Amino acid sequence: MNKLRLYKLYWGMTKPGIMMLVLVTTALGFYFAQGSFYHLDILAWTLLATALTCGGASVLNQYLERDVDGLMQRTRKRPLPMGIISPAQALGFGTTIILLGLFVFCWKVNLLTAFLSLLTCFLYVLVYTPMKRLTWLNTTIGAIPGAIPPLGGWAAATNHLDPGAWILFLILFTWQHPHFYAIAWLYKEDYKKAGFKMLPVVHPEAKFTFSQITAFSFLLVAFSLMPSLMGMSGKIYFWGALVLGFGVLYTAFLFQKTQSNIDARKILGASILYLPLLLILIVVDGIF
Repeated sequence: MNKLRLYKLYWGMTKPGIMMLVLVTTALGFYFAQGSFYHLDILAWTLLATALTCGGASVLNQYLERDVDGLMQRTRKRPLPMGIISPAQALGFGTTIILLGLFVFCWKVNLLTAFLSLLTCFLYVLVYTPMKRLTWLNTTIGAIPGAIPPLGGWAAATNHLDPGAWILFLILFTWQHPHFYAIAWLYKEDYKKAGFKMLPVVHPEAKFTFSQITAFSFLLVAFSLMPSLMGMSGKIYFWGALVLGFGVLYTAFLFQKTQSNIDARKILGASILYLPLLLILIVVDGIF
């Protein structure tokens, strides 16, 4: 295998799609903390270190799940199940880039951000990953490390955490539920084969999954408006966040009505668009 192909495989193991969402939410926290993108050098170092630690955590997640990944249609062609990259190589790569990211945090940013990043890796790799085989609450547990990146962005900008940082945490924590429950619905048969206790697997009756998606979509609307209610943002953000939140809620109601995979994918699409559009709203609101 040529080196370019091998590099692409290692890059793919870092889950670039997830990484981009994490970088967006980190930048969101950084901007909200100071109301601007001042200190772009610190932001750049923060995003680099975040990419390294996030990518490393994704690699270690695949290292721990290499056996069950081979059982699922959507993951069986990953490098580890196919034997292209060995477990030792994956373990070494994932650990190395996490440590490199933590070093960058300590050297160029601050210790608080480094600690938050280390906590994220620990919760994702050593708590959430094994919990997927134990309880359907793994989604809620996994939403905790998934909601820490904006705290990291906030800490990078200010070296402390204010109430506003925790509002962003709540937005991200809530957002993940409709997003990942929709994924669990789409791939419930795969998850069942692998022995993962995802909600649609443990509770095949559809109404339970739908009620969770709808409830957290309502909470997302409520939490997303809190920055305006606390004076952190203005009317542009308020009305924009309201529209975005109701967009996710609408897809949730649509999914509940049709119970179709097509509408489950609409929830995914709406939730993926939600975060970058929310960041754009924050920036535009700050300018005007």
